[in-house]
Amino acid sequence: MTDLTEAFWRAHHDLPREAPGSPATTELLLRLAGRLPAEPRVLDLGCGTGPATIVLARLTGGHVTAVDLHEPFLERLAANARAAGVADRIETRVASMEDLDVAPGTADLIWAEGSAYVIGFDAALAAWKPLLAPGGVLVLTEAEWLTLTPSAGAREFWDPGYPAMRTTAGNVEAAQRAGWTVRATYVLPDSDWDEYYGPLAASIERLRHEGVPADLLDQVGAEIGVRAEHGTDYGYTGYVLRPRP
Repeated sequence: MTDLTEAFWRAHHDLPREAPGSPATTELLLRLAGRLPAEPRVLDLGCGTGPATIVLARLTGGHVTAVDLHEPFLERLAANARAAGVADRIETRVASMEDLDVAPGTADLIWAEGSAYVIGFDAALAAWKPLLAPGGVLVLTEAEWLTLTPSAGAREFWDPGYPAMRTTAGNVEAAQRAGWTVRATYVLPDSDWDEYYGPLAASIERLRHEGVPADLLDQVGAEIGVRAEHGTDYGYTGYVLRPRP
């Protein structure tokens, strides 16, 4: 009998990405990050199947260490990297974002699209700051409220999983208080959500035809409906952060 966890992983197994985003947004945030060393040392944390990892390897010319706890995602990433011709610049590592076997002061660029919320914005900034080399930069995308008065439906979805979710102003203030300079912010466009939810909806529909119970699939896909009804209340915002000297 399929349970909710199995239904979730079956629906997500072949998705090209695990959060809103796009190659265009990755490229934009990389430009906003500014000048990097000629061959930067990059950490991509919570990388999933690596849509950003491959863009980073291709555009920076550096070495990317891609970290995720779900090994099947990393296996997909490795295959995608081989197909893209950048496998020699990518190392995959099964690890927690809070327990990284990375020497302090060695990362020129830390990247985290749609993953920092797993440990929390404040915890991520505290855990990753010591890993940056002098002049290093942190780029992440974070789930945020886009209004001070989100609807009950939006709160019902987000509060159980991320009660600490803030507005952009709240996160900017928190980052500055923690010793970071906020170099740029960028609200991801609706099309970046389509990049995530389009394939997810198609995957759920395929599983319906395979006989996976509808009640489980409705739970897996509930976030799509919440976004359609309450999407103006929340979004993802990209941050470019540098430690203050």
